[in-house]
Amino acid sequence: MTRPTPTPKAGLIAAMLIFVLDQFVKWLVVGPLAIGEYDERELLPIFKLQNVHNPGVSLGFLKVAPENAWMLVVLTGAIACAVLVWMWRERNRQDQVALGMIAGGALGNILDRLRLGYVQDYANLHFGDWSPFLTFNLADAAITIGVLILLVRALLVRDKPKAEPGEVENSNA
Repeated sequence: MTRPTPTPKAGLIAAMLIFVLDQFVKWLVVGPLAIGEYDERELLPIFKLQNVHNPGVSLGFLKVAPENAWMLVVLTGAIACAVLVWMWRERNRQDQVALGMIAGGALGNILDRLRLGYVQDYANLHFGDWSPFLTFNLADAAITIGVLILLVRALLVRDKPKAEPGEVENSNA
């Protein structure tokens, strides 16, 4: 008899936290900090806030006109739904959190596309004149980290199957 999958509380909390924090920082950049498009504010010697409108997918690929942003909303919405279903079925808490990070990031970027027609990016990590990444946002970072966690766990971490109640573990394996 299989046990029902518990509600992925940790994943749902991660999704909500990523979504809210990302939207809050986006609001700060364009609101109280009043950073204009392509303006920047140096916070650390290696990090600055910028206001970049990204009409494309990750890293600015596949740029689309604002009137066609609905196509990316549909695509990322379908992916977000699949991730949420996976998260709900997943039994491993670390995977649930990683999936929550992906879902929260996707939902944050979807909201931007629905409201603005583009994704609001604001984070620029740089070393002098060299930036290893294009300008990104917390949602992008959460998606990337969530995917990396899933990949590392899938490729390098072997979870031992838990014995069902009433089963005796075989220690001679």
